[in-house]
Amino acid sequence: MLNLLYLLTLSFLVFGDGLQQTQADVQEEKILFVLSSAEYYGDSDIPASNHFAEIVYPYDVLTKAGYEVDFVSPLGGAVAIGYINTSDPIIKSYIYDCTFMKLLSGTLKPSEVDAQEYGAIYYGGGGASMFGVADNEEIQSIAMKIYEAQGVISSVCHGSYGIANLKTSDGRYLVAGRKVNGFPDIFENKQGKYFEEFDHSVEELLKIRGADFKYSSEGWDSFYQVDGRIITGQDPSSATKVAELIIEQIR
Repeated sequence: MLNLLYLLTLSFLVFGDGLQQTQADVQEEKILFVLSSAEYYGDSDIPASNHFAEIVYPYDVLTKAGYEVDFVSPLGGAVAIGYINTSDPIIKSYIYDCTFMKLLSGTLKPSEVDAQEYGAIYYGGGGASMFGVADNEEIQSIAMKIYEAQGVISSVCHGSYGIANLKTSDGRYLVAGRKVNGFPDIFENKQGKYFEEFDHSVEELLKIRGADFKYSSEGWDSFYQVDGRIITGQDPSSATKVAELIIEQIR
């Protein structure tokens, strides 16, 4: 009887540890991309979309490194995409990738996401990302669960607007006192009709939340910031580097 109990206990320890290791591996191998469901700038009739390059570049880096990528948006389902440069070979290859495009036409709803499965969350940019993401409490909860489980929070360009409202368990804004980056005011067309639909610019809101906003006045030079497990890039040129840094941080 004692031998049987010993074997059962040993089996539990061995297989139980294996189960925990498997769950940890799954978490490290999955990355969640946050996109916007918006199709227009605010209440206007100006079309808005998610920036295709800011989706494709990090997706390409991460999947080739063996990571699985899921997409979530506030409403789920198909999302608007734009800023497509068909002369770019990477972008062109994904436009004709049926498997990839199917993912963008069937993004997950926040209620369908289990935060425990992911080692990092990434907010893509584009004008659409300024609407519906930052204030979505379900997505906020997912992001902070990932972060509090020692995961990575990352963003590029206007996608950094989405991380401005994230709060830690003690009620502080996550970005307060942290070096972060996103699309800076010097490159926004503040006279443009689209800008009238913004409550704040990316830079403005991050500063309001107490962030130490850093940027490159040159622009399109792969500028980024890393502050602990928060990784942010300035514009599409930073998207590849942000993905590489996500991998470095996870590993």
